[in-house]
Amino acid sequence: MSHSHPHEAEHVANVSARTMGVALGITAVILVAEVIGGLISNSLALLSDAGHMLVDVLALAISLWAIHTARRPSTATRTFGFHRVEIMAALANGTILVVVSLIIFYEAYQRLATPPEVRTPIMLIVAVIGLLANAGEIYLLRRATHGTLNVKAAFWHILGDTISSVGVIIGGLIIMFTGQTIVDPIIAAVIGVVILWGAVRLVRDSVNILMESVPKSIPISSVVETLRGVPGVEDIHDLHVWTITSGIVALSAHLMIQDQMISRSTEVVDAVNHALSERFDVRHTTLQLECAKCESCPSGIICNISRPDHW
Repeated sequence: MSHSHPHEAEHVANVSARTMGVALGITAVILVAEVIGGLISNSLALLSDAGHMLVDVLALAISLWAIHTARRPSTATRTFGFHRVEIMAALANGTILVVVSLIIFYEAYQRLATPPEVRTPIMLIVAVIGLLANAGEIYLLRRATHGTLNVKAAFWHILGDTISSVGVIIGGLIIMFTGQTIVDPIIAAVIGVVILWGAVRLVRDSVNILMESVPKSIPISSVVETLRGVPGVEDIHDLHVWTITSGIVALSAHLMIQDQMISRSTEVVDAVNHALSERFDVRHTTLQLECAKCESCPSGIICNISRPDHW
């Protein structure tokens, strides 16, 4: 069995936590500004953006908590540790975003029937401030998005805020020059669509990990081909590949080899682990060596799977 590098994972977690903390502070300040500005200007688009900001504050706080919790060591009852906390946090964030987008759609529908008066100068000033703050947060988070799904969730939140701010500014300018206040709920609905799109992707990725699906970046047929190509491996069955948490992929398999000395069998295992690490970056493996096919997997290479199943 091989494992991912703990020092590298710890470094990623430290960077993610610091970045998330700064982003949380900035988002909280802009949230207060947008709520006040939205109430004064009577802009649903700005209040929608503020609602998204509120969700972001909660999401970033959950993400920050998840990063710290995931660092806890494994126990006798949780042998994989607390890594999945980050995935559950990402799923919670995605679900909250879906709810927020539905609320925005409802409010936009209500305002389409009776477009209200909007005070565009205040709306524009607050939206521009929000846009600048979001741009700064994107700069902070963009390098950390390669770390975990949890950080990617936070990045999607902030990216959605940025698009929302741009939409509010465009809507404010249109209202200012044309007087068409119906633009405000339309912009709010567009913001809702953007939020919903990112939320569905986030929920899908989180569910795939919790369902222990094969990562998209790892074609199972290529894994089989690679394993069969390792000298000493005659056949393979009972193969499973899944994600424990973002950046930690696990693999288990039964390998059929020739009846030989234990020392030579160890060489086969080392060669398999090296091939998996080099080609697929899989560093956590459990391999069972056999000289004859066991009866636990009569259906073939992958147990109980007759066809690919994708979200």
